[in-house]
Amino acid sequence: MKFFPTVFLVVLISSACRKTHDSGQPGHPGPSSRVHVAIATLETHQATEDIVGTVRSKQRAVIEAKVSGRLLQFLVAPGQWVKAGELLAEVGVQEIRAKREQAQAVLDQAQRDLGRQQQLIASKATSQQELETTAARVKVAAAGLNEAETLLGYARVTAPFEGVITRKLAELGDLAMPGKPLVEMEAPAPLRFETDLPESLLRHVKPGDKIRVTIPTLSGPLLSTVSEISPVADALSRTFLVKLDLPVSAALRAGQFGRAAIPVGATKILCVPRESVLKRGQIETVFIVRENRAVLRLVKTGKWLDDQIEILSGLEPGDSVVTRDTARLTDGQSVTAQP
Repeated sequence: MKFFPTVFLVVLISSACRKTHDSGQPGHPGPSSRVHVAIATLETHQATEDIVGTVRSKQRAVIEAKVSGRLLQFLVAPGQWVKAGELLAEVGVQEIRAKREQAQAVLDQAQRDLGRQQQLIASKATSQQELETTAARVKVAAAGLNEAETLLGYARVTAPFEGVITRKLAELGDLAMPGKPLVEMEAPAPLRFETDLPESLLRHVKPGDKIRVTIPTLSGPLLSTVSEISPVADALSRTFLVKLDLPVSAALRAGQFGRAAIPVGATKILCVPRESVLKRGQIETVFIVRENRAVLRLVKTGKWLDDQIEILSGLEPGDSVVTRDTARLTDGQSVTAQP
């Protein structure tokens, strides 16, 4: 409770010392200076409610083997970049190799039988029905070989798209099987922001809306587009999953924390240019022009609104606020205002 009076006294003493230094006489204002000013105005602003969420890749995959067997090769590690179709792991499938050889032998025998039946039908030594039956066996044998070759191809676990390995969930020699994940991977772009929207805010959002998303590590908010809204609520949290497409940014990474500003209504707020606010530690000040003098004001700021900043206290609508080079001014200094 005693912090602000003390700090204000320090600011006044510092201001007085600067006056003495500039003029050589205590209490005498410094030299007159030209300053640029802007009028503090009440502006209509869309009131918002911040909802936390996470940046995620639009393209993610949990990769598992389609057949069972021991891992003979495991060629990737977390953080490794892979291309679409690149080999990630290989599963030992000796049983499937044996079935393929068996299917190949059955097909070869069926084709030889068909060749003999075709020769016999030419000399009318066999019936048309026997020929058709043999031809059908060839088709069945070919289908069996195709099935075995397909299963054999599943022994090679490959990347479904180009991206980076994020997690490794098995080791060389482990038993791979359908339903048991081996690795997780994702594409670094495009990215989207996913958040759980409370039921009370659902009516304020619809697909195609533009929503501002703030990521703490970025210098400013990102204008994102609502792409998906879950049609059903989560049974436990009573929230709806909302996905927003993020613009391309080299500073964005999957997994980053952020906030989406959900619009809930319009309100009037007092705004000044962001560069007019001077920060000294936790103290925020502006200079206003009164009777050709720079007057120091302590202010409390709110939200950033593009190149403007909200003023919660310390100013009144219509005040002429100095917008540039405020750090070189002293309280009470003679100034000439210009737009």
